[in-house]
Amino acid sequence: MDRDEAAQELDRLRREIEHHNYLYYVKDAPEISDAEFDRLFRRLIEIEEAFPDLVTPDSPSQRVGAPPADEFRPVPHRVPMLSLQNAMDEGEMRDFEARLARFLGRDDPLDYVVEPKFDGLSAELVYENGVLVTGATRGDGFTGEDVTANLRTVRTIPLRLRDDRRPVPRLVEVRGEVVIPVARFEELNREREARGETPFANPRNAAAGSVRQLDPTITAGRPLEFYAYAIGASEGFEVEGQWDLLQALRDYGFKVTDLARRVRGMDDVIGEYQRLLGLRDELPFEVDGTVVKVDRAALQRELGEVSRSPRWAIACKFPPRREVTRIERILVQVGRTGVLTPVAVLAPVRVGGVTVRRATLHNEDEVARKGVMEGDFVFVQRAGDVIPEVVEVLADRRDGSERPFVMPDRCPSCGGPVVREEGEAARRCVSSSCPAQRKERITHFASRRAMDIEHLGDKLTDQLVEQGLVRDVADLYRLRFEQVVVLDRMAEKSAQNLLDAIEKSKSRPLAAVLFALGIRQVGEALARDLASHFGGIEALMDAREEDLLKVEGVGPVVARAIRDFFDNPANRDVIRRLREAGVRMEHTAPRDEADPRFAGKTFVFTGTLRTMTREHAQALVLARGGKAASSVSRKSDYVVAGADAGSKLAKARDLGVAVLTEDEFLALCGVGTGEEVP
Repeated sequence: MDRDEAAQELDRLRREIEHHNYLYYVKDAPEISDAEFDRLFRRLIEIEEAFPDLVTPDSPSQRVGAPPADEFRPVPHRVPMLSLQNAMDEGEMRDFEARLARFLGRDDPLDYVVEPKFDGLSAELVYENGVLVTGATRGDGFTGEDVTANLRTVRTIPLRLRDDRRPVPRLVEVRGEVVIPVARFEELNREREARGETPFANPRNAAAGSVRQLDPTITAGRPLEFYAYAIGASEGFEVEGQWDLLQALRDYGFKVTDLARRVRGMDDVIGEYQRLLGLRDELPFEVDGTVVKVDRAALQRELGEVSRSPRWAIACKFPPRREVTRIERILVQVGRTGVLTPVAVLAPVRVGGVTVRRATLHNEDEVARKGVMEGDFVFVQRAGDVIPEVVEVLADRRDGSERPFVMPDRCPSCGGPVVREEGEAARRCVSSSCPAQRKERITHFASRRAMDIEHLGDKLTDQLVEQGLVRDVADLYRLRFEQVVVLDRMAEKSAQNLLDAIEKSKSRPLAAVLFALGIRQVGEALARDLASHFGGIEALMDAREEDLLKVEGVGPVVARAIRDFFDNPANRDVIRRLREAGVRMEHTAPRDEADPRFAGKTFVFTGTLRTMTREHAQALVLARGGKAASSVSRKSDYVVAGADAGSKLAKARDLGVAVLTEDEFLALCGVGTGEEVP
């Protein structure tokens, strides 16, 4: 066989194998036996080994074959992966319909597509000329992690788009959910327990952990499936609406849920919600609600976005699952800010597929309001299907053996004084040497969304604190190999991995450092705004309250909390030692962010934009160092007004905020007018 003959046979084999993969994994309708399939695959491998230069990325042989990765590189999303607004009941679903009617100026029923809301890991697959080139996690919505090698192993993800029904687009970003079917999840856990491994908590965690493996062969061994339901950026891809999009995704070879329905009007939407709620426990995968989308693409474009969510879609959440169990005792946990939280230790109970052994009681006022006692039978639910909580006491099941609970007036960790400030529901330990707070602060500092120090788990943190090796987060950067390697369950490789992860964390952006420091009232979003506004930690440390109030989202309470943190000499000493250790303390702008016309400026978009979606416009601002807000205030710098701009434009004029046309905004960005924005 010469090279040309080999190339022709490989092309035939790849198409035939992918066809049978599609029938087996997506359609559940195989046409040939396993033995026949194996014969085709062996022939493919035989030819590729003889002609290695003919191996292509879309070959079925490449589903497993990439070497383990050292880390996941960041992948910017061309179009942000927005989150959805939530509706928790029928009233909020009807409010959604009313908002659409007001915005569109019409009251006739709209066409919607109702789909199950998968409880898995969101992912994006980028296809160029029909070939899968990149797979990424959602990340923060703007930047995900490159998990291409792992997603290639998922059999329901086509490596090449089918082209027998529709022309293949030049570019399309297909979005969907990676899930593990419930039955396969239970089987996976039985296998893990048989090997003496810790079972996964729930299918979602199992799916997420499987995709984020550094070794793709581990991912390949997990029973993952991918359901497609949306697209991001595209070229040469046109559909009339969401229903047409789902059909197009099917045609291209993706697994698409059969539970989606196209309906008209909110009454039918609610009917579909009730239907899927009734099927919830029978479905092969975990769902936590429905997603409702306006069907027509033209109306979606007209409706645009509000904040970081599409105006034309909403997630209608199912009620949390609840079960009955008994409170064996109530203990008190101490958090990183000293807050004392009562926690119920429960007789183990399965709630929504997860074994729950503890549940939060929030604070002493909640304990009193619900009348919770040790020994009570209670309803337990997973709030948002995630965090277990006690929701109701079954007082009629009491037998007199129950014991009242009283919050301690001394810290259960350090024995220090506990105070409850006026206006607060929580009691706090005010001891600066409290080991429980120290452990929680270190755990938060090392968490993925903060300094992202891998290998530093709770048990290792406990050892570091209890042996006096780490008193605060700055001490992490002084750890030596010989100190770490002798700790329990540590070896040379794991000790070095920890030290390497600590060293790597020094290059985390300033926003991550600010979030990691655990400043009260400062979450991830505000940390980014503070880093961008002040440019470095020195300027932020010296900022007066009136300076802080100039930052979008900072009010008097937040400004006071920030000022209190930096006025504490112990906190300033930690920051000094972090800086000396080499932790980044300055805001580093992306390559194209140093544009003074955007840096620190807040843009608000209103009306319908002609050449781009609102999220595209916001992405242009963010990429150049600006900020995108959803409402107009005196802190706004520019309002960009598209067609049919309404109250935001009027408010901008009243406040004297500069108003730009779409063409003026594009010129400011350096993008030509009249052209589609990528």
